[in-house]
Amino acid sequence: MDDAGRPVLLFDGVCNLCNGLVRWLVEHDGGQFRFAPLQSTAGRRLLERHDLPADDLDTVVLVVDGECYTKSTAALRVLRRLGLPYSLGYPLVATPRRLRDRVYDFVADHRYRAFGRRDSCMRPTPERRERFLE
Repeated sequence: MDDAGRPVLLFDGVCNLCNGLVRWLVEHDGGQFRFAPLQSTAGRRLLERHDLPADDLDTVVLVVDGECYTKSTAALRVLRRLGLPYSLGYPLVATPRRLRDRVYDFVADHRYRAFGRRDSCMRPTPERRERFLE
C-alpha cells in the first residue's frame, strides 16, 4: 500500500490494453487505488520490496495490506474491491490458479498484437496525477 494507505496497482505502462484498463479504473474505483507503471521508479521499488522481478512486464501487480498479488489473482481482487456488479467475478478465484493464470498469460502474450503499445509510459493528466505514484 502507498503512504496514503490505499492499494497500489502496478501495470505495464506501454501496453494500450493496460492503460485503457487503468483509465477505466480511475473513473470507476471511487478513488481507492493508486497506480504506477511497472517501468517507473516507484513501480520498480515496490517490485524489489516484494522480491518480484523488475523485468517481468507480463503481469499486473496489486499491493494491498502488505501483501502482493499477481496475474489473475490481482485482477480478481481488483474486481472484488470495485463492488457490484464487478465483484460478481471474484468467485472465479476458486478456479485453480494454474488454470486462471494460463488464461491470463494468453491475454498477456497477445496484448501488444491485439491492442498495440506506446513508445513511452502513460502520463496522467494534472487532475489525475495524485492517483499515480511518483
